[in-house]
Amino acid sequence: MSTILGTTEIAVIGAGHAGVEAALAAARLGCDVTLFTMRLEDIANLPCNPSVGGAGKGQIVFEVDALGGEMGVCADHATIQSRTLNLSKGPAVHSKRVQTDRELYQRTMRRTVESTAGLRVYQTEIADILFEGKSVENPYVTGVVTVAGGIWLAKRVIIATGTYLRGRIFIGEHSAEAGPDGSLPSRGLYDTLVREGLATMRFKTGTPVRVRRDSIDFGKLECQEGEEYITPFSEQTAPDQLNARPQLPCHIVYTNPTTHAIIRDNMHRSAMFSGEIFGTGPRYCPSIEDKINRFADKERHQLFAEPVGLDCAEIYLQGMSTSMPEDVQTAMLRSLPGFENAEIMRPAYAIEYDCIDPTQLRTSLEFRCLAGLYAAGQFCGTSGYEEAAGLGLVAGVNAVMSLRGEPPLDLRRDNSYIGLMIDDLVTKGTAEPYRMLTSRSEYRLLLRQSSAKFRLHEEGRRVGLLSAERYASRVALLEQVEGEIRRLESTHVPPSAKLNEVFAALGESPPEQGGSLANLLRRPRVEYATLTPFDKDRPPLPTAAVEEAVTRIKYAGYIEKQATEVKRMQGMERAKLPRDLDYGAMEGLRLEARQKLAAARPETLGQAARIPGVNPADVSVLMIYLKR
Repeated sequence: MSTILGTTEIAVIGAGHAGVEAALAAARLGCDVTLFTMRLEDIANLPCNPSVGGAGKGQIVFEVDALGGEMGVCADHATIQSRTLNLSKGPAVHSKRVQTDRELYQRTMRRTVESTAGLRVYQTEIADILFEGKSVENPYVTGVVTVAGGIWLAKRVIIATGTYLRGRIFIGEHSAEAGPDGSLPSRGLYDTLVREGLATMRFKTGTPVRVRRDSIDFGKLECQEGEEYITPFSEQTAPDQLNARPQLPCHIVYTNPTTHAIIRDNMHRSAMFSGEIFGTGPRYCPSIEDKINRFADKERHQLFAEPVGLDCAEIYLQGMSTSMPEDVQTAMLRSLPGFENAEIMRPAYAIEYDCIDPTQLRTSLEFRCLAGLYAAGQFCGTSGYEEAAGLGLVAGVNAVMSLRGEPPLDLRRDNSYIGLMIDDLVTKGTAEPYRMLTSRSEYRLLLRQSSAKFRLHEEGRRVGLLSAERYASRVALLEQVEGEIRRLESTHVPPSAKLNEVFAALGESPPEQGGSLANLLRRPRVEYATLTPFDKDRPPLPTAAVEEAVTRIKYAGYIEKQATEVKRMQGMERAKLPRDLDYGAMEGLRLEARQKLAAARPETLGQAARIPGVNPADVSVLMIYLKR
């Protein structure tokens, strides 16, 4: 007989990166929250590489922090190496990536979760979700049921099961039901999804071997040091304190013909190629055997030996994920220069898991057909810690906004990578684990990681996650940026021999008529520091204000062009489509468009235009309908 164990406003199932952001956001907004986890020790686990950020992903971490989330704070605290990627390119693709101390990251996040008011943690498996049938078409969530039959009543439920849902790991011919790192899988919840008629997908991911540090001859590897000055993910982190810590180096090694021969000779023993694995894997993070198979003409593949922690013997070999048997993994590993005597501490494995088709969600991440039930993280079909954190924060905030009867977070393609990701997922869906890339954005110059605090501070303040103090500091910083731009535009530098000499040394043509500081700064090779001798009234400003002002000046034309395109598209994004619109009866729509629109149920005209199979003529029909 079931027993009611407790009552909570919001129940969060899963305590990975999505679950903790959802729970923290909801609790900080004043709700009573219960976070359910299979094991307390797995809170905010980093089962794959303990790195945070990267191309497209670093932007998300900055956005999570800009909205009041926790990932950036925790990553800063646990950083053991930091690098900014793509510095040789424009600011649109600059992306911060850090290697963290895995155990320190987990301990820090767990301490934050356990000390947050209004947030309780409960170790159990959730096996079912309860609904009240307010209507056959739209049941409303009322609680969750533990694997032992206990009931927790809840007004909103967020599913963030990550890779645990019916998880199965593969190491060569061996397979077993398990979650990441050999933990217990979640089983019962899958039956709930099927019972409620939800469409699920089977995805796959994997992780490389962990190697004992002192069994590697690092003298044969290429050393990769961290950057000289670290810019924190979070504005709450003191840069001086972060930069005072020592950084650990990473190292680069390459596969070779011997490595490739070992893999080819044992391809039939790979779970991926033997037919054991049916789930779809991430295209942008393939296993090493998949690389060898797809790029047969490539003589070598780059691998990164990265530290797992300060006081830990493990080295993570990024780029060599595999589902090969253990004996083959050892042979592959020892074929690498410097790894001739390497010892494996944790073998690589592939893992299959269930997730949902995200087109069943609204942009709020609430299920369209199950009111009060939200999805977040890899359960939505994504890959990566950063994508999970972004979705978790949105789900947590929007569950609270729903309880209050207030509008959800206003995250869109044009104001955040998180909004772009959600729009992609709910509008287009995904046939593989979705990974954020800067190339996915048509507005990536507007979505620079350095501009996140300016793009999202108003929204963070509106929903209540951003404190008055942090909001005020951002407003003040923005005023400094805009004031410095005005000063640089209005300050004229007269022509002089010294000015000509400086510009000639940079390979720039001499500014014979002089010019404003802003116009001089627009020259490709001219930096802010270059103009110091000619800028006598330069005010003392924070580095963040200077960098943002310089970027806005140098790329003003491109930024204005993208901003104009955003304004043009905003009309379509503001045009709301009724949820009960009968597309089947709408004359002028092609049959394919009717089917796609009826299935996707877009919330706006802009979303409708992005659905695969809906062409401009179909959008024109919808526009005429809305005008009528």
